[in-house]
Amino acid sequence: MPQYTPPLRDMQFVLHEVLGSTERLRELPQHADVTRELTDQVIEEGGKFCAEVLFPLNRSGDEEGCTYAGNGVVTTPKGFKEAWTLFKEGGWPTLTCDPAYGGQGLPATVGIAFQEMLNAANQAWAMYPGLTHGAYNCLMEHGTEAQKALYLPRMVSGEWTGTMCLTEPHCGTDLGMLRSKAEPKADGSFAITGTKIFISSGEHDLADNIVHLVLARLPDAPAGTGASRSSSCPSSSPMPQAHSAHATASPAVASKKRWASMAMPPAR
Repeated sequence: MPQYTPPLRDMQFVLHEVLGSTERLRELPQHADVTRELTDQVIEEGGKFCAEVLFPLNRSGDEEGCTYAGNGVVTTPKGFKEAWTLFKEGGWPTLTCDPAYGGQGLPATVGIAFQEMLNAANQAWAMYPGLTHGAYNCLMEHGTEAQKALYLPRMVSGEWTGTMCLTEPHCGTDLGMLRSKAEPKADGSFAITGTKIFISSGEHDLADNIVHLVLARLPDAPAGTGASRSSSCPSSSPMPQAHSAHATASPAVASKKRWASMAMPPAR
């Protein structure tokens, strides 16, 4: 029977004996408390999760795949949702995220080691947290304080997930050709419309909300990718403002349920 054995000794050798990462990281104030023992413990426990929980799900992923029931309802393969629950309960989404939003603040080197094991154990399942962390990074870098307060704690905890909606049917890899638009409205907001394809983890049953980062263009934007804007909007929320997409300085985000959504002007 196939099995996955995390390469723990190889990772420890690279991190500690080749890079001396712990000593170097402890020179940084935010990582002053990081020790070799802590790093090894996190990687070892992460390896157990990947080997014991995720790797066996390759079979259901291959044999079943995701099921589309219509009306935007997608069911993931058997065991995927339960694995996401264990992932959340174990605090794995929080690993390297900012403590201000519920993260543990561990070094990116630890996160990379864990991500390598996720990808090796079950690439299909690993797309869900992988895309979410990409959306988290975008909002951390470009979001306003209000946007961060609304979205990041829920994405960090795993309550919500995220995606990146970039290419379009006519684009391929040339995003300078995109046609999705962020149209300004009289109240200062934007109506976002467009068609996107290849949205990895774009619909599923793992989380209540999916925050889509949707690359869109302003009407007066010059050719190319430099004038794109980003908004963020989860598919559903108890908070009314969660159905408004908030523009930032990067790709634009539309609601999972409503492709056209409202956007606030980017912060200056």
